[in-house]
Amino acid sequence: MKIYLDGQYVEEADAKISVFDHGLLYGDGVFEGIRIYNGRVFRLREHLDRLYDSAKAILLKIPLPFDELLASVLETCRQNQLRDGYIRLLITRGVGTLGLSPDRCPKASVIIIADKVSLYPEECYKNGLKVKTSSTRRMNPAALSPAIKSLNYLNNIMAKVEASQVGAEEAILLNDQGYVAECSGDNIFVVKKNRIFTPPVYAGALGGITRLAAIELLLAEGYTVTETNLTLYDLYVADECFLTGTAAEVVPVVDVDSRIIGNGHPGPITGRLIHEYRTLTQSTGEAIY
Repeated sequence: MKIYLDGQYVEEADAKISVFDHGLLYGDGVFEGIRIYNGRVFRLREHLDRLYDSAKAILLKIPLPFDELLASVLETCRQNQLRDGYIRLLITRGVGTLGLSPDRCPKASVIIIADKVSLYPEECYKNGLKVKTSSTRRMNPAALSPAIKSLNYLNNIMAKVEASQVGAEEAILLNDQGYVAECSGDNIFVVKKNRIFTPPVYAGALGGITRLAAIELLLAEGYTVTETNLTLYDLYVADECFLTGTAAEVVPVVDVDSRIIGNGHPGPITGRLIHEYRTLTQSTGEAIY
């Protein structure tokens, strides 16, 4: 596997960063997870827009202009002869000292990994997921905005660990007011009487690329999609529930905190959206070849 590392394409064994990189020492950096479908990179420009916004928010200068970074992502895919897969694009603060100050990091590092992706097993899309509410709360926007996709994911990881310990595939995180924010790695939607609801970004939800694509597809189908604060009660009594994310795509939920959603099987709106989303990903995106 070839990995892009600060302007060079190197073998996996040679893709090394310094132990003084602030991305390693402090989680100081930003990232994007991006999908490759049928020889195209799905919504690459939208992902890069979010990456540059995240970097700007933490005063991190990405050392490549937008078009050059876009070209480097596509070339990394070509170097690995991928037509389907997953891209992890990271910007770290770069090499510095053991001190916190980013002033000691003269240049950020750019890392692009393109490889095969590990999704939920196909039976999860047919049968649905079991999810669990975590005691770990979503980061308060007054501390660090959830809109920043930073390298520090400990908040999400601890929620995921808690869910795994009780046999759930995903964890629901609430915000500090007790409203549903998102899952550890996905956005969340509910369906009630053919209307669709999802938490707003200000509630602590990441502005997901897949989330936006799903909303666009649902609106095109004539459904009403409302961004509003949701409580756990709204999830428990939903007719359908589904998650969206780059790796997960659109995946149904049939069990929330041992409450069976709907009839215990993925619902028709979720099933239709899964089909429409997969059709969209196979036909759009930045061409690699």
